[in-house]
Amino acid sequence: MTDTVWAVVGIPEPDGRAYEALALRGQATVADLAAELGITRSSASRSLSRLVARGLATQLPGRPVRFAAVMPDIAASELIATQESQLRRLREYAYQLAAARRASFGARDPAELVEVIEGAANVRKAFVRLQREAQNEMRVFDKPPYTAEQPDGNPEEYRLLGEGQVRYRTLYERAALAQPERMAEVWNGIRLGERARVTRSLPMKMALCDRRLALIPVSTYSDNAGEAAYLVHPSSLLDALSELFEAMWDKAVPLNQRPAPDDEDRILTDRDKDLLGLLAAGTTDETIARTFGWSVRTVRRHIHRIMTMTGAETRFQAGMEATRRGWLLWAAPAVTSVRHRAARLHQGAGYSSGRGTCRVKQLLKGNEETNVCAPACNHQRSCDAVRVAKSVL
Repeated sequence: MTDTVWAVVGIPEPDGRAYEALALRGQATVADLAAELGITRSSASRSLSRLVARGLATQLPGRPVRFAAVMPDIAASELIATQESQLRRLREYAYQLAAARRASFGARDPAELVEVIEGAANVRKAFVRLQREAQNEMRVFDKPPYTAEQPDGNPEEYRLLGEGQVRYRTLYERAALAQPERMAEVWNGIRLGERARVTRSLPMKMALCDRRLALIPVSTYSDNAGEAAYLVHPSSLLDALSELFEAMWDKAVPLNQRPAPDDEDRILTDRDKDLLGLLAAGTTDETIARTFGWSVRTVRRHIHRIMTMTGAETRFQAGMEATRRGWLLWAAPAVTSVRHRAARLHQGAGYSSGRGTCRVKQLLKGNEETNVCAPACNHQRSCDAVRVAKSVL
């Protein structure tokens, strides 16, 4: 394994073997190393000289001359850092060379503006390459279906976000968020700094690398849509794809707008949860106002406060944020939760007993009577409690 591991950072196989032998011994003379490796003293001396020059070994003072290996983890870190620096220089030089080529030959041949990439594995590799070539920003359309061969999440994105090298803006189709395993990946990216938004539908999957490259599927209707893709170079087509992203981004709902610092640690009250639950059930502002004994303006002020608390711009987003933070579970209302809610609403109207309460209980048991309220219940709020129970059920 020595020849393959150290060769990655430019250390030839004989020197890699010499370094490992020296590292395991701690210290050694030229004669010691030659005897252990079964090579001539001149070969051992040359390997040690190269190791010293590369910073993997040091020559100790005294006679006879002895050598000591630098700790492997320190040595490897230095070699990797040097290699990464050289690769960055190569990338910068390649960009300059490509720019010089374009300037020399003028406009690209139209046939070169769009490459066809075939094979799901090659498409995935192209997506990774786009991310690695990004200098400023990646913009992504994310929508189902997802192939079984795809790894969990996007490790390349997580690495680049963690290093602070590239910004990510991802627009998700709402259907993507309906998949529990996908939601965990989405929140992982958001925690690392991804800016995310959601929209009802997207025309296709897409990845934009700065304003230099785009990757789009050849087909958006086939079951094998991930088997082929177009790699689009700078052109009017790339400009149009960039404008498409920005237009849809502007109309989408932010998933991760941060709340004000003063509201960061606040949680929803029971009344807030009732309010969000009734909104989810499709109850109108007017009915909620009568139920709580508020004015419509007060209802809307409370809704606005919850939206501000969660950093939401719409009621839908407020519900998503409340769910993400564990404040509310957006499940289909169970009969028991509806019973408790209806009873609490009825009690809040000042009627903790009587036929009005019985009417709510009858309704919860499946009674199909159409009377608004029992005769003994003459208060409008109690009627609304029954009506809300109906709407939730």
